Amino acid sequence: MTIRNGFSWKVGIAALAMSAIVAVGCNGGGDKPDGGTTGTGTGTTASMDKGGIPLGLVASQNGELKPWGEDSVKGAQLAVEEFNAAGGVDGKKVNLVIADSASKPETGKSAAEKLISTDKVIGLLGEVASGITAQMGQVATEKGIPLVAIGATKTTLTEGKPNMFRVCYTDAFQGPVMAKFAYEQLKLRNVALITDKKQPYSTGLSESFKGYFEKLGGKIVDEEFYETGQTQFQGQLTNLKDKKPDGLFMSGYFNETGPLARQAKEAGLDVKMMGGDGWDSSEILQTGGDAILGSFFCNHYNNKEDRPEVKDFLAKWAKKYDGKVPATTMGALAYDATALMCDALKRAKSKDAKGLQDAIEDTVDFKGVSGAITLKGKHGNPPKRALVVQLAKEGQVFAKAYEYDDKTGLPK
Repeated sequence: MTIRNGFSWKVGIAALAMSAIVAVGCNGGGDKPDGGTTGTGTGTTASMDKGGIPLGLVASQNGELKPWGEDSVKGAQLAVEEFNAAGGVDGKKVNLVIADSASKPETGKSAAEKLISTDKVIGLLGEVASGITAQMGQVATEKGIPLVAIGATKTTLTEGKPNMFRVCYTDAFQGPVMAKFAYEQLKLRNVALITDKKQPYSTGLSESFKGYFEKLGGKIVDEEFYETGQTQFQGQLTNLKDKKPDGLFMSGYFNETGPLARQAKEAGLDVKMMGGDGWDSSEILQTGGDAILGSFFCNHYNNKEDRPEVKDFLAKWAKKYDGKVPATTMGALAYDATALMCDALKRAKSKDAKGLQDAIEDTVDFKGVSGAITLKGKHGNPPKRALVVQLAKEGQVFAKAYEYDDKTGLPK
């Protein structure tokens, strides 16, 4: 089957605003179109265009991961509005149905169940957190519904699940990216780890970083653990300081790594700090303060990249969202995930879950904002480039890009 090479409908955003699309969890007014109706329970909202094709999005509209959820909603809305304004598929529009995971795995699972059983969606989008996505995936697999994850990077997430896909890289790639950067660019040789043992994302990322850093010749001097929601880390940091590391890899989410950085500096642990894409929120600059400045982390995308796809995307985003740019990378990834699913819908031989799944699996070289996406023969995991960015007062500053080596699956 011939595959289209991307999501390139050139239409005015003023026209897009008239599409009958959902608008949940966005800042500012004017995003919800006429005809939207709000449900109950999981906070689902849907446009009720008769004859439309329902696709579901699960996003953290509340809870500690809300910054990612807000951008996920905005990115998905933008993609669907653009698709519908370009004519939709077979004269039908896509109805985007959004449910709130509230940043909790069990709520994300319930949200997915409702979207499938009540709202009759034929495809699911989301989530960002791997723990939430795994729960959604259980439901989607049982019901035979294709799921495209936005930012869930846990490597094993798609194993044995032919209906599950993602538009982001995996931890099997970003862990080695940061290990390579630490060893070759920062010249670190003795790194300590601190891991959130409650988050599958964090434990998997720490493991992949450790394996590749040691393969390069580095040493992991110690690994300490904490749990999501913890605010005091003095005990763990004291133990790490005693091991005299020259670097600290913090694999958790921004909620804890900001305070961790601040307390590490207060404890006299003055070393290079690093992390994964879980750091991607402006909140980390507030909670980490000066202590987090100069640290590095891995990311999928950067608003300041000098690529035509990025510039075009940011122009459309700014026109729809009051001149702003995405606050997190999840705006771009959600746009890509939704645009890819819509594009697959056009290519699908049948406009049902099975036809959609087959078309998603058949995707080759989809031109996403975050980079080209190929899923055909990749078991749901597209080979993606990764960026290393440094935190500065003005935000994220590009440091280095790593390409995916098809032969090894490692950064080059």
